[in-house]
Amino acid sequence: MIVVGVLGIMMMIAIPNFLNARARAQVRICITNLRNIDVAKQQWGFENRKLASARPNWRQLLPYFKNLNRNETCPAGGRYNIRRLDQDPRCNRRRFGHDLGNLDQDNDPRPN
Repeated sequence: MIVVGVLGIMMMIAIPNFLNARARAQVRICITNLRNIDVAKQQWGFENRKLASARPNWRQLLPYFKNLNRNETCPAGGRYNIRRLDQDPRCNRRRFGHDLGNLDQDNDPRPN
C-alpha cells in the first residue's frame, strides 16, 4: 500500500514536468522551422530577383529546404504562414511562444 502511494506521488510530480518539457521542445522546434522557412524564403527572393512585397508559396520554397520536409505544420499542431519577403513567417500558435520574436531560447519560453 505504501509503495502504491509513493508511486502515485512520484507520478504527480513527473507528469507535469514531462508535459512542460515537451511544450518547451515544441516551441524550440517551431522557432527553428520558422528560421528555416525565412532562410528559404530569402534565398528564393534573392535568386529570383523578387521585390520585398513578393510572397512565395510552399511549392516554390521546396528546393531551398535541405531535407524534404516541407515544414508546413508546427510540432504543436499549428500551421505556418509564409508571408511576404519583408515579413517574418508566422505560426498560428505564436501566442504560446511560437514566434521568431521569441529568439531568446536560454530563458525557455513557456506556453500558457
